[in-house]
Amino acid sequence: MQQNIERAPSFLYNWGMLVITGSAGFLGSALVWGFNKRGFEEILIVDSLGKEEKWRNLRNLRFSDFMDKEEFIERLEKGELDSKIEDVIHLGACSDTMEKDADFLIRNNYQYSKRVAIWCLKRGKRLLYASSAATYGDGSRGFLDDHSLLLYLKPLNMYAYSKHLFDLWAYRNGFLDKMVGLKYFNVFGPNEYHKGEMRSVVHKAFQQAQGEGKIRLFKSHNPNFADGWQMRDFLYVKDAVDITLFLYEKKDVVGIYNVGTGKARSFYDLATAVFKALGKEPNVEFIDMPSEIRDKYQYWTQADIRKLRSAGYEKEMTSLEDAIEDYIHNYLLQPDPYLGNERERS
Repeated sequence: MQQNIERAPSFLYNWGMLVITGSAGFLGSALVWGFNKRGFEEILIVDSLGKEEKWRNLRNLRFSDFMDKEEFIERLEKGELDSKIEDVIHLGACSDTMEKDADFLIRNNYQYSKRVAIWCLKRGKRLLYASSAATYGDGSRGFLDDHSLLLYLKPLNMYAYSKHLFDLWAYRNGFLDKMVGLKYFNVFGPNEYHKGEMRSVVHKAFQQAQGEGKIRLFKSHNPNFADGWQMRDFLYVKDAVDITLFLYEKKDVVGIYNVGTGKARSFYDLATAVFKALGKEPNVEFIDMPSEIRDKYQYWTQADIRKLRSAGYEKEMTSLEDAIEDYIHNYLLQPDPYLGNERERS
């Protein structure tokens, strides 16, 4: 994503340093892009770059400084950053739903988040943090962002449980009236290229359609869903950014909010939209779902966004078809998808 500055509303910000953890990653870098478009660049990038290619997400962004996640938390707790930081948006986490190291997920996703939150709470700093729709489990309890329902949710994998634990910690300690939790649904779009197997189905489907002329989808192992008609609430990353910015800028908002479209769509709809964007006839092959994920698979997700609407967010979400069209034509088919077609409008 590249900058296309539309406005610089200084009254929205206190002009202290904004920390965005995980800001070299998919959603984090897109959020920095969103702030840049609003003329704001007093941002401390906090992440761990490792050997992945996610550093490429930073090339077109404007920010004040970069800090490794471990250095950040150490300096934060020593009080070295007290006078420099205004707000924190905590998106950093291991989001691999196949990660089996429970101790690592507890340290990285739960305990690290607690450390960031405790610092914010003690100093009266605004905190927004990423939860996940995966915390809803199989959906049998619904997808309502009502705090009182948190105790009854049963996540299906360790990643989701690590995120759920933080939600529960904040709820049980009465902290949800002092921070904002964001339950992101199935977000896809530019800057996810480094995520390997954790890339969206949209990106994988694009590569399959381009390279093989067909898209492979999982067969259903649930009699209530036909093959390819497993449903998800697919959210374009640009909408996820816009909603996050809205909730950040609305200073009186606190609590947990669903971040989704409010409309479930099938994987077959997704595949059809990819073929249409490429000008090709649909060609879908159904394959067996790996046995190791069958009992952890969500067959249907759909965000209940009434709470978000009540907070004042009125924009319509981008349709699945329009989002895929934009993603493919303005990014994936461009010579450099990290830059996309927007580089010509910067």
